Amino acid sequence: MSDTTVPSSQIDVINEMLLVIGESPVSSLSGDVGVDVVSAKATLKSIQRIVQTEGWLFNTEHDFPLSRDIDGRIAVPTNALKVDVAKQAGVDAVLRGTYMYDRANHTDVFTANLTARIVFGLTFEEMPETARHYISYRACRKFQDTSVGAVDLHRYTKADEMRARVDFVGDQAEDADLNLLRDTPDFQEYWSS
Repeated sequence: MSDTTVPSSQIDVINEMLLVIGESPVSSLSGDVGVDVVSAKATLKSIQRIVQTEGWLFNTEHDFPLSRDIDGRIAVPTNALKVDVAKQAGVDAVLRGTYMYDRANHTDVFTANLTARIVFGLTFEEMPETARHYISYRACRKFQDTSVGAVDLHRYTKADEMRARVDFVGDQAEDADLNLLRDTPDFQEYWSS
């Protein structure tokens, strides 16, 4: 057996969630897994969606191309959590269901392709480890707080969750390579000349 440290997996988090309510870990997340595993999976999925909807460096794409189909309609990727299209000449596009809608012209048919800032919902394994860690803490705390009889087993506090969020936000800021002078709109004109 290897001593290599690997990123957290979904089953690792589900098992930690089960432990915080005094239940035994499982070896699989499929088949007849029981109500606690089903509930833990639903809680984890909900927390993943909530956290990722905030839009982070790892799951946000700028200038993402949105192409028209043969009928002029623009479908968005199925895992798009947020779609923001900057106003373009005569077009005010917003997401309605899985298609873009032009509020200015009251139609879902476009005469040109669009570009958008899209926040994507990724699988647990596609996220960076600090995001997984923060989501794990948040999911464990939520699962523990909503499980009957688990109050006495309190292992995760709001402070633990906040420490994990600080680590995650710090990691995202480091990956963004932000610079106060270069990335502040008031100073950008000096850098571009």
